[in-house]
This record gives sequence, C-alpha cells and structure tokens, in this order.
Amino acid sequence: MRVLVVSGIWPPDVGGPASHAPEVAEFLRGRGHQVSVVVTADGPPAPEAYPVHWVSRRVPPGPRHLAVMLEIARRARSASVVYSTGMVGRSGYGTALAGRPLVFKLTSDPVYERSLRYGLAGGDLDAFQREHGLRIDLLRRARDHALGRAAAVVCPSESLRRLAIGWGLDPGRVTRLPNPVVAPSDLAPREELRRRLGLDGRTLVFAGRLTPQKSLEVALDAIAATEGIELVLVGDGPRRAELEARAAGLPVRFLGAQPRHTVFEWLRAADASLLASSWENFPHVVVEALAVGTPVIATAVGGVPEIVRDGENGLLVRPGDPAALAAAIGRFFAEPDLGARLRAAAAPSAERFAPGEIYGELERILEAAAR
Repeated sequence: MRVLVVSGIWPPDVGGPASHAPEVAEFLRGRGHQVSVVVTADGPPAPEAYPVHWVSRRVPPGPRHLAVMLEIARRARSASVVYSTGMVGRSGYGTALAGRPLVFKLTSDPVYERSLRYGLAGGDLDAFQREHGLRIDLLRRARDHALGRAAAVVCPSESLRRLAIGWGLDPGRVTRLPNPVVAPSDLAPREELRRRLGLDGRTLVFAGRLTPQKSLEVALDAIAATEGIELVLVGDGPRRAELEARAAGLPVRFLGAQPRHTVFEWLRAADASLLASSWENFPHVVVEALAVGTPVIATAVGGVPEIVRDGENGLLVRPGDPAALAAAIGRFFAEPDLGARLRAAAAPSAERFAPGEIYGELERILEAAAR
C-alpha cells in the first residue's frame, strides 16, 4: 500500500499532529508500506527515511492554501490512499482532484477553530454548534462537503465522534480511534530528572501550544491563588507574549518549544500535569503524562474525561473556573495519600493507549479505503 500522510504541523513544531503524523509514517513504513508526506513548515523539514514534501508558511494564506491543495493532488496521484490529520478543505479537494480515497483524522471542529481566528465566535465548542451567520454557515458547508467525500473519518474521542455525526456525517464512516502514546524507554528515574532540571519544590507542568483553546489565563489565575507552587510551560504559540506579561511576578517559567524527549522528561519530573483548556478533543499531553507515571489535573471538557478518571488517575474540574482549579491543585498537594494514589494509577491507566493495537486498526481502515 502506498500512503500519503498530510499534516499541517511537523517537527520541530509542537502539538498532537506534529507527533502523531511522524509516528504513523514510521509505523506504516515498518509494516512494509510505502510512505510519503505533505506538510506546511517554516523551513525545510529534517530528512526522513521517506519523502517529506513541504509548503512554506511564509507564503500568504490564500496562495498557500492553493499551493497545499495542488501539492496534495500531485503527490496523491501515486498513492493508494491519503491519510490527513488536518487541513480539511485542502485535503478533501486535493484528493478529489487526484481521484484518490481519503481517510481523515478529525481533531476538532475546523469551523469553530477558524471562527475563533476570524472573531466570529467566542463561546465554547458546544455552544458554537447552535450559532449561525452567513460566514459560519458557509464554512460549515465547505467542511461538510470536504469531509463528505472521505472514505472514513477517525475521531480520537467519542465526544468528537458524536459531534461529527451531528453535522450529518454517516455514522458508519465515523470511527472512534484513540490517540496512542509512545513514551521513551530511556527516561531517567523521576528524582534524577528533578535534580537535572532544577526542580526542588512543588511543580506543575503544562506542555503544548500556547493557544486560546488552552485557556492558560485560567491556569495562571489558579497559580496566583495558591502558594509555593511553580508552573512550567513547555511549548510556544501565538499567546506567549500576552501570557508572559500576565504571568509577571508569578512562579511561572516559559521554556518555549522543546524536543519531544525533553517534553517527556518534564512531564515525568512534574508532580502533576496541568490542563486548563476550555475545549479539547483527546489531548496527547494527558495520555503522555499518564504514560510516564504523572497524574493530571485538568478541566472536564471534550474527551478529557475519557482519559482522566476523577480521583483515580487525576482530578477534574469544570472549565473556566480559576477558583475550582486552584482548589483542586491545593487538594492535590495537601493530601499526600491522594497524590501517591493518583501517581500509582497513572501509568497503568495509559496501557490501553499502547500504539500497536491502535495503529493496527488504523492500518486496517486505510487498507479498506484503498480497496
């Protein structure tokens, strides 16, 4: 099988698709399939064992979108099937031009994300589904048309799957397939990592893109309401300058983008991983933190409750409530038995997200689409 993988972000970018797409490419290549990739990037991607074709993000949006669509169409002509982790319209129309089947990994509502960028929406994801307007409705029509030609749509969470079916997608073509996690096998013991990274007190770690979705202002307000707790933010994004200004005087460190192995080290060294998102699908960082034995304090949004079980491997609070988040943080550190119990359950709870079975199911979906 010849598979074209499409992704809007790629290492050294940070974020779920930037780790997922290379993992899928390596898995499929290891299974004997021919793999090639189309991505957008700020500069030439590092060489891989398979071709990585890229379109520069420095190109203005309109021409860039057209260039990506045409690049997908060009590369898809020699593929058996296309697997796309983003860029719904460009993937849908590019594969249509090439006459090749498409399997799409849906990670959010692309209309909601674009509406946030355009200033057309400001509420949460569920409330947005009831909003209307000329531009929003046109974006929805384009989304549904592009997804409607996909042979299969995979959603990491049941929450997102139900949402997609609500748009009118055929339930028989929409499959829940969780995000797998591949934690490095060579991580040093936690105490050694804490010494190496200079952690000598209570520490929470966030890892991911600094975007509006992550609601990091809620996390900063929660840290301001607690004492003796440091927050380390691993990652970069459009809100970094704004968040740095807001965090002035608080025990908060901004590390910027880091290699993936380093991200795992910070997650393992932390007392807990912190996620204050206003909406989520199935965040990679939550599974990654659990996989290295670190409990999670998070908001109960989207697919997060499908991963984190309150009081078992982490703590869940309602979104948009700094006081509730601060209370959960305070409880975590005030009750040593609770922290120890959550930590002991973290890694075992992530075993169901081992990659072999999950990527094996994805391989079967791709093969069925290619046929």
